[in-house]
Amino acid sequence: MNPAVNTQIAIVTGASKGIGKATAVRLARDFAGVVVVARGVDALRATTAEIEAVGASALAVAADLREPHAAHDVVRETLERFGRIDALVNIAGAVPQTDLFAMSDAEWDDGMALKFHGARRLTLAAWESLRESKGAVVMTSGASALTPKPAFAAVGAINAAITALAKAFSERGIDDGVQVNSVLPGPVMTDRRQAMLARYATAHAISADDAMAVFASEAHIARYGKPGEIAELIAFLVSPAARWLTGAAVRMDGGESKAI
Repeated sequence: MNPAVNTQIAIVTGASKGIGKATAVRLARDFAGVVVVARGVDALRATTAEIEAVGASALAVAADLREPHAAHDVVRETLERFGRIDALVNIAGAVPQTDLFAMSDAEWDDGMALKFHGARRLTLAAWESLRESKGAVVMTSGASALTPKPAFAAVGAINAAITALAKAFSERGIDDGVQVNSVLPGPVMTDRRQAMLARYATAHAISADDAMAVFASEAHIARYGKPGEIAELIAFLVSPAARWLTGAAVRMDGGESKAI
């Protein structure tokens, strides 16, 4: 995109940290404005500062996407400020990593409410604007959608649902001119991942580096991914260069999944 004439606007959810923050800051290089969404505005301050440092406009919207009205609030505030939506990246959603036999109904419901229903509602709420702009949507799922395991049952099941949801939206998008894809990251070194490794290291009396090596070895990958690497993939998917790619589930997992 040519920054001199660029007027395009992107929305990124879960943008206060991790892959969401990295994606929002990366898209600031290609979009005139980036709307960042998380549950608290204070958590978004660092993200908006980095977006503005790149030269794009930033709008922070505090929204709990588990609430049915939140999606419409995000779209309304975006249109009031910028008047258009050209890309939507659904990243928000921390799903409990709990054994299949230990998860409560409340934990299942909470995981679905934020990651699945939050993405579904926001995509629906933004669809008309995306149709007008011939825009793009990315649903962030996870490699566990392809290889669900009992110890991470909710993560795999909800990620599989997100991947299927993206495919369904992509079929409608062919008629409406809206590109929809999903991204399936593998193990990425986010704050949540670091906390998990720290707990494992403490429990087994080893260093954090040794804990990381154990998990990487079990996944048979050379290393953990970086949030910025996923952000680069998402930036490509919403760019003009990727316009013919739609309905795809793009896996970026360092080879963790052994399926072709």
